[in-house]
Amino acid sequence: MRSQTTSNILMIRPVNFGFNQETAESNAFQDAEFGKQNQDKAQQIALKEFDEMVEQLQKSGVNVIVIEDTAEPHTPDSIFPNNWISFHGNGSVIMYPMQAENRRLERREDIIEQIGETFYINRRIDLSGSEAENKFLEGTGSMVLDRKYKIAYACLSPRTHEDILKEFSVQMNYEIVSFNAIDGSGKQIYHTNVVMCIGDMFAVICLEAIPDLDERLMVRNSLEQSGKRVVEITLQQMNQFAGNMLEVKSVKGDKILVMSSSAYHSLTTKQIDILDDYCTIHHFDLSMIEGNGGGSARCMMAEIHLPIK
Repeated sequence: MRSQTTSNILMIRPVNFGFNQETAESNAFQDAEFGKQNQDKAQQIALKEFDEMVEQLQKSGVNVIVIEDTAEPHTPDSIFPNNWISFHGNGSVIMYPMQAENRRLERREDIIEQIGETFYINRRIDLSGSEAENKFLEGTGSMVLDRKYKIAYACLSPRTHEDILKEFSVQMNYEIVSFNAIDGSGKQIYHTNVVMCIGDMFAVICLEAIPDLDERLMVRNSLEQSGKRVVEITLQQMNQFAGNMLEVKSVKGDKILVMSSSAYHSLTTKQIDILDDYCTIHHFDLSMIEGNGGGSARCMMAEIHLPIK
């Protein structure tokens, strides 16, 4: 049986983290005013947040592979590798088309080579050519994968194009469940992984963000039919990154749910109790990363499901 979770995680240690003007138009989670106020200390504080998260995950028994970002070219969002690459249990590595030109520079061959020293890579799929047609699919930001049942959930947006979703489906033999999702101000939500998280036995999702009731029912039914306990969050909780979680496991097999402190403190006691039944919750202060980058804990981790050599 395919596994939903892994104990092997890739994280990129930033050298030039900061507010990315190129991504701000489609990412309402970025706070331009916050970015302006903190531009002189964004890298320093983000690095501290990053290092503390890595240290705690490693102490919990997660195998975190940390690769340093490079000073050149300038990649302010390199801390979010899950958008440009994904690693799969059948030995496939996929590289994705990115909307922002400065995010395309995050794709690094040396990272793939380094991962390939420890893990088997038997197939490389490069979807990035569709950038020339302005068609994008930003990895496991654009798609939330149910790896066990091979279902990819995706909310359509300027960064998530149906044609490239179909290409992913053909290449990886996944069923696509696509839908539209909007935030409280009626703007399309840029990435699916802020709307929902799929664990081994549960799914956290902001169904309220899916305005079409038929689509909302379709998504809920798909989750329930694949045996998931659905934990609903509100738009307000989603805005605190409560959908941006990732279930990982320690090398001993202990299940861990990773999220930011902002996400954790937005949850109700009942929601926490439900999630506690499935895994141990670990949360980290990621305020600088969230405010500037518009992404949170899940975006910082690219899961490595490749077979180990």
